[in-house]
Amino acid sequence: MSLEVRQLTVGAIAENCFVVRREGSDRALVVDPGEEPERILAEVEAMGAAVEAILITHCHFDHIGAVAPLAKATGAPVYCPEIEVPVLADIMAFVPYAGFGPYESYDADETVKGGEALELAGLVLDVIATPGHSPGHVTYSVRGEEAIFSGDVLFQGSVGRVDLPGGDGATLLRSIQALLGHADISTTEIYTHVLDERLRALVLEKHPLANG
Repeated sequence: MSLEVRQLTVGAIAENCFVVRREGSDRALVVDPGEEPERILAEVEAMGAAVEAILITHCHFDHIGAVAPLAKATGAPVYCPEIEVPVLADIMAFVPYAGFGPYESYDADETVKGGEALELAGLVLDVIATPGHSPGHVTYSVRGEEAIFSGDVLFQGSVGRVDLPGGDGATLLRSIQALLGHADISTTEIYTHVLDERLRALVLEKHPLANG
């Protein structure tokens, strides 16, 4: 099986949204639709695919701003970290900066917290609890594909910030160590928020927190 991943950098904060499918499939997943729903829908249409599910790694506004319009347009269920469901349900109450939004809130269809195996769009995704950047943050690992969607746990040459509400540096370190235990980072494609190119990094070398 081969994986096809389309990256769209959306919104003023340049968040990366991903459209994922098994190569040649007419079913796709959308991970972290932060903004620009029309552009995301156009990409899915250009692929000749239908959205089977929308996956959220965490509920900071730049990762969920397009969830509601995308879900309404496609009818796809939304998978949201369990303890961050209230944020998705009232997005603007949790936007910390002026000048962003307004974003439409959404009531999650499904919840995840880590430990689940989701069978969607012909793929199996293992859900890994990776809190620290946010309290309920999760990472989606595509089984058999050496690919993970890690939201804001890892950045290019850095790690997720922990100064936002609910952030915690020691917890983030444990999450990075959990990812090191789950995947061979030297060969795994890491799809994350800020990505000049696919981040294929030796985390022990490039991410100081991983060294303890």
